[in-house]
Amino acid sequence: MTRRKTNTYTPEFKQEAVQLATREDMTIKQAAKDLGIPYSALHGWVQQTKTAKLTGRPVFTGKGKPALSEQEKRIKELEKEVEILRQEREILKLAAKFFAKEMP
Repeated sequence: MTRRKTNTYTPEFKQEAVQLATREDMTIKQAAKDLGIPYSALHGWVQQTKTAKLTGRPVFTGKGKPALSEQEKRIKELEKEVEILRQEREILKLAAKFFAKEMP
């Protein structure tokens, strides 16, 4: 089985490609063909750019995913912390049951 190679594009390339694709005299399909990149990739970048403009988030951070806002980062941290606390609570419940059975 052969593994398909995925191309990595710089944030600058993505921004320029989106600018080209969103010109009035150009379609996304034609821009993708001219640049030699998959239509689906360019279409996704255009959608990311539109979403970023609406949400105020930066686009094309260089990691392939839009950057998280400070609020979103904090929410993710808190969700992780809540999950750890839930797991610890379950362990303590089991320990309490175990020791309650051991007591005469």
